[in-house]
Amino acid sequence: MKQKELQTPYWLLEEELLEQNLQRLAYIKEQTGVKILLALKGYALWKSFPLVAKYLDGCCASGLHEAKLSHEKFKKELHTYSPAFKEEDIEEIATISHHLVFNSPSQFKRFSKLAKSHNRDLSLGLRVNPEYSEAPVELYNPCGIYSRLGTTKSNLSKEDFDILLKSEIEGFHFHALCEQESLALENVLNAFEEKFKAFLPHLKWVNFGGGHHITKKGYDIDKLINIITTFQVKYPNLKIYLEPGEAVGWETGTLVTSVLDIVNNGIDIAILDTSAEAQMPDTIIMPYRADVRGSAKAHVKKYTYRLAGNTCLAGDIMGDYSFDEPLKIGDQIIFEDQMHYTMVKATTFNGVPLPDIVIKRKNGEIEVVKEFTYEDFRDRLS
Repeated sequence: MKQKELQTPYWLLEEELLEQNLQRLAYIKEQTGVKILLALKGYALWKSFPLVAKYLDGCCASGLHEAKLSHEKFKKELHTYSPAFKEEDIEEIATISHHLVFNSPSQFKRFSKLAKSHNRDLSLGLRVNPEYSEAPVELYNPCGIYSRLGTTKSNLSKEDFDILLKSEIEGFHFHALCEQESLALENVLNAFEEKFKAFLPHLKWVNFGGGHHITKKGYDIDKLINIITTFQVKYPNLKIYLEPGEAVGWETGTLVTSVLDIVNNGIDIAILDTSAEAQMPDTIIMPYRADVRGSAKAHVKKYTYRLAGNTCLAGDIMGDYSFDEPLKIGDQIIFEDQMHYTMVKATTFNGVPLPDIVIKRKNGEIEVVKEFTYEDFRDRLS
């Protein structure tokens, strides 16, 4: 679908901004020799994959469907991890993946031979929990107390590891960051090394996971490069992977909406043609406050409104914002930085249609790459 008069709501990806992020990631690859994968859980706009694949080495998937998307649309290296695999999915996942990472020794022992029987070139790994994290929100802390994600040192004995070696384990994966700087990675890496150092000489690779805020302004790239190269000198046998998702789509596009109505119940409330519950769930779950173009916090500017969604959920609210001029029905409300996570988490709660997906190409052309219809909603239930 080519350019047309755009109808809100729609997500707008700016290809030029995406490429700037990719070039930043490519620089790290050039300086260190690491491989960088796209985490599909954070960014999965596959219509942009031809550009992303020019710079990154492949994808990391969280299960069968993401693995198939990577295999069909990205067509490069594929690493698949899940907290727990289903036996009926192993054959297809193993056949198309290059790395398969298990969450526990029990899953490894149960499925490693089956997986290798379908792909002798498959590299097997185990996710480990360094039991250290500086994640700013506990909901997003993969190393928090009672976490189910990754194997702790106390649950990986020498006997367990010897069994995994016989089953051809080749790598460790850890993930402990959430929108964080290179210093946080350094601290996590120290904890990882302290707990699992004895196992590292027997492996071929280690995956440092995601949550690296590499493309955010002010991120210390030189420190990241130093962390990586220092580790490489200590463990020359290990190939290093990073798997950012949010950093790929960081500040590359917007969600454009319109005001449908304005009501007052002690505060002016602007009802938009979108939904926090369905299409911006992070604003409720995390929670976080999305930036709105031309706005400030409540009561900073002259006119304050509560921005709310068009569903029956009472808490379907984006937040309170103030503007220089009063809002009118039909005005556009533009939510900044909505390409990562927000899009992949969106649903059709209450039957509210998903926003169209629009890409502004590097040559300035506007292309509508996906329009969501009634049939998309209907077929989710059939």
